[in-house]
Amino acid sequence: MYRTRNLGELRISNVGEKVELAGWIQKVRNLGGMMFIDLRDEDGITQIVISDEILQNEAKNLVKESCIHIEGKVVERTSKNPKMPTGDIEVVADKIEVLGTCKTELPFEINSDVEAREDLRLEYRFLDLRNEKLHNNILLRSKILKAIRDKMEELGFPEIQTPILANSSPEGARDYLVPSRLNPGEFYALPQAPQQFKQLLMVSGFNKYFQIAPCFRDEDPRADRAPGEFYQLDFEMAFSTQEDIFKVMEDVVPYIFKKFTNWKVDEGPFIRIPYREAMEKYGIDKPDLRNPLIIQDVTKLFDGSEFNAFKNKTIKAIVVPNGAKEGRKFFDKMGEFATSEEVGAKGLAWVKIEETGEVTGGISKFITPEIKEGLEKDYGAENGSSIFFIADEFSKAQKIAGLVRIELGKRLDLLEKDVYRFCFIVDFPMYELSDEGKIDFSHNPFSMPQGGLDALENKEPLDILAYQYDLVCNGYEMASGAVRNHSPEIMIKAFEIAGYTEEDIKVKFGALYNAFQYGTPPHAGAAPGIDRMVMLIADSQNIREVIAFPKNKRARDLLMRAPSKVSDEQLKDVHIKLDL
Repeated sequence: MYRTRNLGELRISNVGEKVELAGWIQKVRNLGGMMFIDLRDEDGITQIVISDEILQNEAKNLVKESCIHIEGKVVERTSKNPKMPTGDIEVVADKIEVLGTCKTELPFEINSDVEAREDLRLEYRFLDLRNEKLHNNILLRSKILKAIRDKMEELGFPEIQTPILANSSPEGARDYLVPSRLNPGEFYALPQAPQQFKQLLMVSGFNKYFQIAPCFRDEDPRADRAPGEFYQLDFEMAFSTQEDIFKVMEDVVPYIFKKFTNWKVDEGPFIRIPYREAMEKYGIDKPDLRNPLIIQDVTKLFDGSEFNAFKNKTIKAIVVPNGAKEGRKFFDKMGEFATSEEVGAKGLAWVKIEETGEVTGGISKFITPEIKEGLEKDYGAENGSSIFFIADEFSKAQKIAGLVRIELGKRLDLLEKDVYRFCFIVDFPMYELSDEGKIDFSHNPFSMPQGGLDALENKEPLDILAYQYDLVCNGYEMASGAVRNHSPEIMIKAFEIAGYTEEDIKVKFGALYNAFQYGTPPHAGAAPGIDRMVMLIADSQNIREVIAFPKNKRARDLLMRAPSKVSDEQLKDVHIKLDL
């Protein structure tokens, strides 16, 4: 062994001990007659003292981030550092061995307050991972994974792995395709989720199942979504209902969060919000309940208004208590945000109700006494508040109001601090209109419609609700799931409404369709996202900060240079000819 102690564990009680230590040089200070090295490993930092003249000569060329091994004696520091756990001691070296020299200039400083470009950090990820915060995020992830496995096993879930090389099926995103060498012209697909496999396990007679499942989707990256691949806690239960799945999540999720954070964590049962209510009150189906602002519909209140921008529009309002104290610059900045390309509003109307009760600013001249009375009586607009109005086509007004609500919460610092707020979004529509005006599945095509076959045969498709649900935490979708459709007849009808024939189902979902002919139990499941869970617990704003080797915003692995071109011989092996 190169070390008898880790660098972060030495204390005053170790004074007098002979130790061997190994790590990376964080800092070198040469004071002429004496050298000091801050030596770092995963556990912490210890100050090394080199007073011997011969050793100093050997160490004079040492540079930061070189890896060294030292032998020496623990002594009490005369000048202690209360900011360091090891600040009461130092180690006087009597032997130094260089294990690995840092031969070139660092592309960026490790553990520096100066933030390097993300692409540069990703290119040199092996250096970036030496950064204490990032390093600890990856160790936290390891502990969370272990805790999840322990908890699921405690609840009686066996861990069963499902294939990575699978079939291509329409599940909401583009597939990653893998050519087959042994079967020319045919392709595997990397699974977007283990959806069909976990349902087949329920048909196979397993009571429960879970796995930490890798999933692959060719989607555009976001700050909270890793491109290409992600991991989820995938679980399924036979003979179960929506309530059974909720109980599991209300057991597992708070347990994991409480184990790894000192923030307040909501306990189950979590608040349940129907999808349409969420869209009305929050303008989004993943509301951040730490934000106290609510969106209200004031369309009827402005019937007959002379304000042309409100005519024949859905009008949403956000009342901000104590918002009248903000200056004109704040309202102008909010208007710039709302009309940005990202949000897409034509404008953002606003007024203040001063402490005196006078209506001022913005569109105040269009706020008649009757409208003011309605705002106060029915919508909670008190003296001292400000009100923001969004007018547009119904669904667009909802979306814009949702984004404005989020931005107001951030800019006014309204979000509740140091707390994790959970809720279930339930009663998702089974279908929605695609951009082309076609009836399409809005969520998961394998979900059970509420009302079963009768609803599919007798209701308007857009009025049918499904047993689909999301778990939301602090404005992030953290899990998604559904009661599964286990009836061949319901499956055929559900897909028929979305434009698929029975033959399409046999081709695209043949194994599931066939299995459903052999006595399928009712079953349900969900899949909390591991990456997002770790991101929330680590209080990080970027999901790439909790993944050891992530891809960048263009879905490129800058460290491994992937994706990359391959040789003609490799393409020939898998029977592919490029047409670029």
